[in-house]
This record gives sequence, C-alpha cells and structure tokens, in this order.
Amino acid sequence: MPQGRSLVNISSNGKARILLADDHQAILDRACELLDGKFELVGMAQNGKDALEAIDAMQPDVLVLDIGMPALDGIRVMQQLQEKRSPTKVVFLTVQDDPDYVEAAFHYGARGYVTKPRMNSDLVSAVQEVLAGRTFISPTVAFSGDGLAPKAQD
Repeated sequence: MPQGRSLVNISSNGKARILLADDHQAILDRACELLDGKFELVGMAQNGKDALEAIDAMQPDVLVLDIGMPALDGIRVMQQLQEKRSPTKVVFLTVQDDPDYVEAAFHYGARGYVTKPRMNSDLVSAVQEVLAGRTFISPTVAFSGDGLAPKAQD
C-alpha cells in the first residue's frame, strides 16, 4: 500500500470500492490487510481534506473514516458529504466510544461505527452490513440510538 495520500486506484476487480482515511499508517495498513481481497481498495487519505478530495476523485462505495484527523475531522467530513448529498456510505473506525460521538456520526449519515480495538473482528462485517443497506455498531459501544441504528450482534 502506498504511504499517505493516494488518489490513484489501488486495484480494479469489480468489487465494492473502499476508501480508507486515518492519520495513523499502522491503522491504514491493518485495515488494508483485513479488507483486501474482499473489496476493491481504491485509495487512502491521512487527513479529512484529502479524504474529501479522494471521494470526489474515486467515487468509493464506502469510506472507512477516523474521527480524529488533522485538517478536517471525521465528523466535519461527514457534514460536508451530507451537504453534497454524496452517495458514499461511511463506516467510522475510531478509538472514540463515547455515545456523543456515535450520535453525531449517525446524525450526519454514518451507517457503521467500529472501535479500533474491535477492528479485527468487526471491520469486514461492518462494511458488508453497510453495503447491504443495514447499520453496524461495535457491540462494545454503549449507544441506544433512539432508533438511529440498531446494535449489531456479536
């Protein structure tokens, strides 16, 4: 996987197109390992501004997005995607398990929420659920959602 910002296609195999955005290279690398072969990984970004540019350039089906990133945080990226009426679905991959972050994510249109400690067990399932039109929240996240999103089962 290339380092940092990548606005060129990584593969072209007809599978669902995934863009990764996180400011930690180790997380990007691990997410690539988990998702590669199951989906088409079209690029990576290491800040929110580059993620928005990559979405425009790549038109991914799903953006796997961190909340805490430089230049533009993940919630602000979601706000801009909502304003643009982007068809890209978003799965957050974050250390934040505070219900306020989860509520904000779903308020602005996220369809999935995975905590980084659960990345190995939850990320692939979250992307699959979101692609199927359902929502996914890591089971360790305490969030009622008031109908925003049902909890996923272990």
